[in-house]
Amino acid sequence: MPATTDLTSEDILAAIASIEDPEIGRTLSDLGMVKAARFDRGVATVEIQLLTPAYPHKPAIEAQLRAAVSALPGVDQVVLLWSHKVRPNGSGRSDAEAIKGVKNTIAVASGKGGVGKSTVAVNLACALSRSGATVGLLDTDVYGPSIPIMMGVTEKPLMRNQKMVPLEAFGVKLMSIGFLLDPEKALIWRGPLVAQLITQFLNDVDWGDLDYLVMDLPPGTGDVQLTLAQKVPISGAVIVTTPQEVALADAKKGLKMFQEVKTPILGIVENMSYFVCPSCDERHTIFGEGGGARIAAENGIELLGQVPLEAIVREGGDAGAPVVMGSPESLTGKAFRHLADRVAMRLAMDAAKKPRKPTLMLRTVR
Repeated sequence: MPATTDLTSEDILAAIASIEDPEIGRTLSDLGMVKAARFDRGVATVEIQLLTPAYPHKPAIEAQLRAAVSALPGVDQVVLLWSHKVRPNGSGRSDAEAIKGVKNTIAVASGKGGVGKSTVAVNLACALSRSGATVGLLDTDVYGPSIPIMMGVTEKPLMRNQKMVPLEAFGVKLMSIGFLLDPEKALIWRGPLVAQLITQFLNDVDWGDLDYLVMDLPPGTGDVQLTLAQKVPISGAVIVTTPQEVALADAKKGLKMFQEVKTPILGIVENMSYFVCPSCDERHTIFGEGGGARIAAENGIELLGQVPLEAIVREGGDAGAPVVMGSPESLTGKAFRHLADRVAMRLAMDAAKKPRKPTLMLRTVR
């Protein structure tokens, strides 16, 4: 082993070379997560760049890094410097055109209405933003836009350089037809006009640089879904359902539609999964049990989360204060944060399959 004064960056890198991301199954170095290593007067410093700020395995790899580096001779202190960089991830379609500045597009969909799809989309976007990511939320449900109410925003967007500037709430950039129309009037448009509007939202909005653009889709498998699948590279779809059979049947149709248009499926979210009685703490499965897990298993996809039924979700949605921001430690708040972690990791895993250019910097100070 080298003497204390001869410890080099290469020695540190060799000590951590076998440490893997526990989910992806590849070493941190191979994934490009080790950005630099250096040693100076007993202090070993390693710079780690996480694949997403919503990275659930940080405690596990931190423990392994500290153990491996501290075992080297002459190391009195281990300093880990953390950063993150979300990597871009397109879809399976080669003819879709990326939205400028947007690394990942997430479609939140359901086969039918009434399953809480918009609630999931809003809280997913807020949870990703809360973790430190740059996030946008696009309301594509033109006939029933609910994002303005749920995010507590009523202003109209401004124009800059012939593009609409998104509004913002809770650190999330927002765009919805609800910002442009009289909220008391119904939108009576045929499919081609709806598709044209969605195209405008994709091309004529100045989203800036986003790690994630969450798109709240209308229920069903109609014009909006097909327009999005054809126009932009959707990184992955999140299918929202509730446990009962009538919702599961329609969720399967939505899932199959995305598979047919070659859109990756990130997984299933079972909303309103259970209710915990505030008086007795007993768990009640009001809408049935196990439906989300069953459809996930049948289709070989992940059950991303089971979100409980709590009054604070409705209260927050009506008041324009998403539960993941207002009550992050509640059962539902924790469930949505777990959902964000799983979605971010699924996208990171897909992006990790793509080739990368090495950027490792080695620095030794003696």
